[in-house]
Amino acid sequence: MFVFYPEGVCSQMIEIELDGDTVEEVIFTGGCNGNLKAISKMIKGKKVDEIIEMLDGITCGFRKTSCTDQLCIALRQAVKENSEEGSTK
Repeated sequence: MFVFYPEGVCSQMIEIELDGDTVEEVIFTGGCNGNLKAISKMIKGKKVDEIIEMLDGITCGFRKTSCTDQLCIALRQAVKENSEEGSTK
């Protein structure tokens, strides 16, 4: 499970489980509980690129980012980490 600590938003942690380039599970800690649970359900089984295309750059109120924007950053890092791990095996 990849763990990411978002910046500039209410959620404190995002945990991501990928199967290749497909999201298996996303768990947000903190933030808008109901909304983030719904987002986690809606993106389950979707390709990372599809999610990033849909959610990248979304802002929250006066902030320059949002939990979903931070999720996109986390997804990019998770994919990169997975590919680096795969190349060392």
